[in-house]
Amino acid sequence: MRDAIHHHRTDCLGCQAGLGRRRFMGLAGGTGLALLLGGFPRIVQGASAKALMLSCMDYRLIDDTVRFMDSQGLQNNYDHVVLAGASLGVMSDKFAGWGDTFWQHLEIAIQLHHVEEVIAVDHRDCGAYRLALGADAVASPEKETSAHAEILADFSRAVKARHGTLGVQAYLMALDGSVETIPV
Repeated sequence: MRDAIHHHRTDCLGCQAGLGRRRFMGLAGGTGLALLLGGFPRIVQGASAKALMLSCMDYRLIDDTVRFMDSQGLQNNYDHVVLAGASLGVMSDKFAGWGDTFWQHLEIAIQLHHVEEVIAVDHRDCGAYRLALGADAVASPEKETSAHAEILADFSRAVKARHGTLGVQAYLMALDGSVETIPV
């Protein structure tokens, strides 16, 4: 109950974060203990990440996307940018500003984490593709694959034009979590 009535200065980080004193101190103490015991090696040692991954925001595939990246040997070794439509979010004029946001994130990932490649994971039954390209563009599995392949190829060329040394991998995920490689 004391947490509910404690009084602090206006610069109290716990209060600013909306946490009670005990919760804030527990989190702060746990973070300090983890650092003391060698936790968070990337922060402490400034290590690099192998890749920057771009995926869609679709809630249906969040866990499958993480499992896929883990299966590629990249567990905790990639930065992650999320945009509706993934590669389409970067390449389409329908989503003004998203491309700029992605390129800024990529620049920071290169500067801070020395990423070596970009991994784009689009997915089937993507609402952003339907909104931007029209329902007919993705009306059949063949049309859908073709639309994704075209956008992913454009995306790959754009990455290479800006950062010729970066590798680019492109994938199309089904709603069951299975993944196919899209040549770019």
